Amino acid sequence: MAFNFACPDWAEKLARGETPIADLPLDMAKAERAVGIFNKLRLPDVIGQPELREAAGEWMRDIVRAAFGSMATSAAGPEVRQVGEIFILVPKKNSKTTSAAAIALTFLLLNKRRNADMLIIGPTQKISEVAFEQARGMIEADPDGFLQKRFHVQGGNIKTIRDRTTNARLMVRTFGMDVLTGVKPIFALIDEIHILGSVPYAADVIRQIRGGMMPFPESLLVMITTQSDHPPEGVFRTELHYARGVRDGKITERVKTLPVLYEFPEAIQISKDKSWLNPDLWHMVTPNLDRSIALDALLDGYARAKEDGTGEIIAWATQHLNVEVGLALHSNRWIGADFWQGAKDPLPVTLESIRERCDVAVVGIDGGGADDLLGLCVTGRCRETMAWLAWFHAWAHPTVLERRKEIGPVLRDFEAAGDLTICAWPTQDFEELTQMIGALNDDRLLPAEAAIGLDPAGVAALVDELTLAGIAPAQMVAVGQGYRLSSAIWGMERKLMDGTFRHGGQPMMAWVLGNARAEQKGNAVLITKETAGKAKIDPLMAGFNAFALMARNPQAGWAASYLDTEELLVL
Repeated sequence: MAFNFACPDWAEKLARGETPIADLPLDMAKAERAVGIFNKLRLPDVIGQPELREAAGEWMRDIVRAAFGSMATSAAGPEVRQVGEIFILVPKKNSKTTSAAAIALTFLLLNKRRNADMLIIGPTQKISEVAFEQARGMIEADPDGFLQKRFHVQGGNIKTIRDRTTNARLMVRTFGMDVLTGVKPIFALIDEIHILGSVPYAADVIRQIRGGMMPFPESLLVMITTQSDHPPEGVFRTELHYARGVRDGKITERVKTLPVLYEFPEAIQISKDKSWLNPDLWHMVTPNLDRSIALDALLDGYARAKEDGTGEIIAWATQHLNVEVGLALHSNRWIGADFWQGAKDPLPVTLESIRERCDVAVVGIDGGGADDLLGLCVTGRCRETMAWLAWFHAWAHPTVLERRKEIGPVLRDFEAAGDLTICAWPTQDFEELTQMIGALNDDRLLPAEAAIGLDPAGVAALVDELTLAGIAPAQMVAVGQGYRLSSAIWGMERKLMDGTFRHGGQPMMAWVLGNARAEQKGNAVLITKETAGKAKIDPLMAGFNAFALMARNPQAGWAASYLDTEELLVL
């Protein structure tokens, strides 16, 4: 029987304090047997070493039931685990690593396959060792000595727990292509997968792990993580979006992943009043409340974060409330970033919609080096609301992916979203940008003068390309950079705040704004990169260039006549 993992009422379950998973047709005898084993394990690092039947929340027992009660006989004969993967998103201090270690021990105790390999994998050796040490502590805490007799624990550099009855091994591994290529585990626990979002080869390694599990119908892959304090990227973003798609019923074909996501509904996460800061809602995403974490401890952490400013509140909320940030806010951020998410237009903002909705448009361009992004911003003035609508795009050459491997996964994400183009030939960026600007000019949306704002540095080749496409020299202007952009920076802040500068909520721009750092220089403000090399802000700078031109109150490059709107009297 194929399991249906969709859980459309997940938000209501969270509000009631229930586990946000679907009701599954489990073999309850097998499920409760596994829960019985899980319950008898003890917390090794808590005074009194209580059993998990008291210390663990019911949410974790529900996960154990699903994992071990989902073994079903296949048409070919062997039992197949219907819940082949579990993706758990839960905030810090909810005993996620300890509970995951207990699941690993439970799996080891119920395993029937001889000489099987099982893995505890972390993005770093230290994170891997935390789960291993919890599993070893549970073995040593068994008052009857049964677990000590059943398992041989090797510490030091080996870090392996061997089952003397089956010769199966639970081993610690650090996430890496060289370490995990060719592995064939029947069980794998990947801890803190959000840290792997910036690892270029992460998807390849997880593919290796999944491939190694294929021969074993009883295999189980568990991923457990907190939210990232930056916008999700790379393999973490992929796995999280897949889990959400399964939970919401959007992905249904041949699914074996159980999503267990402790996060607020989107309406709460993006609320302008930041309703996720209401302590009355925190129980929804804190399944171990009053066990491993107390409400007073959360309130203390929030109070400290408030003293350190908005950026620290956001960082605290990502880790303790699983709030997904659209912007990587930091203490020296550009203040306009605080209003960015609230300035998303209710209608789609694309190049096509600007051409349809606006009476005039201007263009900002920035960057374009071989190791840089070429940023484009088209800003139009809506003929109905007079609000400014901004659409962004970027181009990157393969050189960026080769030299900046740490941002390769996130750039690929933006490519998939349609916000960025990875160039297949050297002049693709200039050619496509010119085509876009040419279409705006053909629509007679661009002003006859000061229509395209350029960074004065290194634009000769682009100017030549635009000129050949029919763009008049008067339409191209150099926009002063550095302190000369201050008025555009302040102006955009103001219009973001009052809602008259709108955008389409493109994921790329959340990342770009997270890279931007504001510096006060006398009476001026400068926007610079947060981190040299890997941080890219070119689309934002293009936005400031466009803003500077739109602030001149331009008119389209043609004047409307009564002949365009009035019917003619034909004699």
